[in-house]
Amino acid sequence: MPRRTATMLASTLMLIALLCAGVFIPVPYAEMSPGPTVNTLGDHDGEPVLQIADKKTYATSGHLNMTTVRVTSADYRMNLVEAVYGWLAHDNKVVPHETLYPDGKTEEQSTQENAEEFSQSQESAKVAALKQLDVPVKSWVIVSTVVKGSPAEGKLHAGDVIKAVDGTAVKEPADVAKLVTQHKPGQEVRFTIVPAKEQAAAEKEKRTPTKTQDITMTTTTSDDTGEKRAIVGISAGTDHTFPFTIDIKLADVGGPSAGLMFALGIYDKLTPGSLTGGRFVAGTGTIDDAGKVGPIGGIEMKTVGARAKGAQYFLTPADNCAAAAKDTPDGLTLVKVGTIKDALGALKDIRSGDTAALPKCGK
Repeated sequence: MPRRTATMLASTLMLIALLCAGVFIPVPYAEMSPGPTVNTLGDHDGEPVLQIADKKTYATSGHLNMTTVRVTSADYRMNLVEAVYGWLAHDNKVVPHETLYPDGKTEEQSTQENAEEFSQSQESAKVAALKQLDVPVKSWVIVSTVVKGSPAEGKLHAGDVIKAVDGTAVKEPADVAKLVTQHKPGQEVRFTIVPAKEQAAAEKEKRTPTKTQDITMTTTTSDDTGEKRAIVGISAGTDHTFPFTIDIKLADVGGPSAGLMFALGIYDKLTPGSLTGGRFVAGTGTIDDAGKVGPIGGIEMKTVGARAKGAQYFLTPADNCAAAAKDTPDGLTLVKVGTIKDALGALKDIRSGDTAALPKCGK
């Protein structure tokens, strides 16, 4: 066989081998891409996204779209060809697998965590919107989760209202950890609670809970921060009672990043006129009870998805502005917001046409 032919044959076989390796050998990466975007002022799957009962609402117009990101499943392993294609594609982003599923987290665990964060974001969105409207909301500290095998297991339950720790009244979730860690591991701590069932019954009957319990536990040790401290194995959160019913109907969505857009949608429906002035506004951002907007992941995918659906303006958390401004889709204006008040001010400028006054990302 001539040397040239042999060389070409060897090169061809080498190329085939490399292609086969690229197709069959998995790589430790996952892919993010633009997901669905839903108008919080409109309908989804045949019913309104925001449903408010026992309170006057007003007609709205335009769009206040929440945005999402699609990710590959935890069990799916990309091959090298797919990873290279993703790196080259403009609308996709390839990231280390552990970025989306840290510590070997399964897809089921990730889905559950996202569902819990989504539920909490809805509650915070309601609180933030109503506070902006000066509508009073009753709040209290609750047990959010109980760690299996911890001192609290079987004694405290999710939904229990924490009234006091060692006789000291609890007003914020952070108070619980502060009071528990005043103990040394192995010492007893006393929780005064309203059991979840009693709290639920009181809310249903529109009365003040009357049954409280004192629960005593022996603290154990946590060294997850590098220093030993006393814990009982719970996380504390906040629950609320609203003066009227606000339901958010949106399935198959997880995570906390829709909080800002839900809050704006609720505000719009409870106030005369249109927040958007008929414009197509999309956005993202977590929100807390005080109305502070926090950063999210996948901002580049969300701006692409929003623009593809027709968005003209994108409300962007201040901490995401730098990343979003690196590759802004043509025709989309990125508006920097840090609070729900900032977002309402920006929407006022948008509907009035005074876009020169907008706080834009990258400027």
